[in-house]
Amino acid sequence: MDVLWAPWRMEYILSSDSPGDCIFCPGEDRSRDEERLILSVGPRTMVMMNRYPYNNGHLLVAPVRHVSDLDLLSSDELLDLLGSVRKAAGILRKEMNPEGFNVGLNLGRVAGAGVEEHIHFHIVPRWGGDTNFMTVLGDVRVIPEHIRDTYKKLRIHFQ
Repeated sequence: MDVLWAPWRMEYILSSDSPGDCIFCPGEDRSRDEERLILSVGPRTMVMMNRYPYNNGHLLVAPVRHVSDLDLLSSDELLDLLGSVRKAAGILRKEMNPEGFNVGLNLGRVAGAGVEEHIHFHIVPRWGGDTNFMTVLGDVRVIPEHIRDTYKKLRIHFQ
C-alpha cells in the first residue's frame, strides 16, 4: 500500500464550510481570507490559491460575481478578469521564477470544470522537470513547499 502524507488537508476536511457554499464567492467578511487561501478581492475579481494544486503557486482567478459563462460577464468584468490573470502571472514570475505557465479556463463539466457554476482561470507556474518520475510512474504529484508558506510569500504582493 502506498501512503502519501498530507496533514494540512485535515483543516480543510474539518472546515465549517457547508457543501452548498461556493469557494469563489468571497462574501463581505475578509477575516477568513488566509484560511480560504484568498490572496485578493477587488470590486470585480478575486485571486486565490488552489487548495489542490497541480504545482507550487497554482492560482485561481475568478470574477467576484457568481457567473457560469463568459457571456454573462460585463465588458468591465471581462477586462478586469484578464488584467488580474496578467497581474497574478507577473507576481508569480517575480516571486517564484517559473520558466513558463499553463493558463486556462474550463467551461462546463465535460471540459474539466470542477466548479462549473462559477467560472475561473487557472494559472499554473511551470519549471523544466516539474513533471518527473513520481508523477509519471507513481501517479503522485510532489509539491515541495507547504501551501501556507507559498500563501505568505504571495500575499504581500497582492495587498
